[in-house]
Amino acid sequence: MWSIGELAERAGVTVKTVRFYSDRGLLPEGTRSSGGHRRYGPEALDRLHLIRSLRTLDLPVPDVGRVLDEEDTLEDVVAAQLRQIGSRLAALRWQEAALQLLQDCAPEERAERLRLIGAVPVPPSTAALARFWRRWLPPRLPARLVSAIVEHAVPQLPEGPTPAQVLAFTRLHAFVSAPCPGTGRGQPAAHGPDGGRPAVLYDGLAEAYALASPQLRAERPPHEGEALDCFVSAYARSRGTRDTPAFRRRLRALLAADPRIDHYWKLTAEISGPSEPTPGATHDWLCAALDNQIALSAG
Repeated sequence: MWSIGELAERAGVTVKTVRFYSDRGLLPEGTRSSGGHRRYGPEALDRLHLIRSLRTLDLPVPDVGRVLDEEDTLEDVVAAQLRQIGSRLAALRWQEAALQLLQDCAPEERAERLRLIGAVPVPPSTAALARFWRRWLPPRLPARLVSAIVEHAVPQLPEGPTPAQVLAFTRLHAFVSAPCPGTGRGQPAAHGPDGGRPAVLYDGLAEAYALASPQLRAERPPHEGEALDCFVSAYARSRGTRDTPAFRRRLRALLAADPRIDHYWKLTAEISGPSEPTPGATHDWLCAALDNQIALSAG
């Protein structure tokens, strides 16, 4: 049996460290000497080495205790620690880009940028964007359809944002958090409650966007084809009518007259980068394809 000093010497730590772990129950003493001094067996040295290894990874003392007592597996504790570190790193990368944004801007721009940055939680969250879409979408859409739309409409934040991406996200966050003017939901009339069956429409639009996205990635100009036919068919089926040349002309006039959230999609594109087209860019491409087809048929 070793004294506390002997155990500390063999482990290469201070007596204070051994006493700290003993007092917290991580390092049970083997027995006490006749004078009441702590004594430790050889197994304490192995346990102390394990404690030090876990603490080197910055695991909190309570987590170390649960691993030692086999209340939690090491894998679970390590996974939780990795999630915490990932969150802290995301916050640091965001703060670094935000500081760079402030450093590089003109003095007269700093007050506005500070206000925008200060309104966004750290690490940044896209929850406000998801709430915006859940309010904007027609009521009584199936939950699985709402989830799919929100997933595609809300941009993924980059792991290492640039100052420009930080600025775009803060502006987007301010845009979706601001009160909507007027009493309406801000939806295009073709998507609103008078537009027929919205679940049929949004299901069809998702399919049309999936068909058109490769065309945008390939930088092909808007043209007729399967994607455009699917796009028009979604509107026609949702309204219980047929896809005819006359319907296409009426549809294009309706879409052209509707308000669009172009500002949202512009900022989203700045965050996501040019590699993946946004649903807004895909919608614009399909509308342009419809325009071209109508113009050709009229000529």
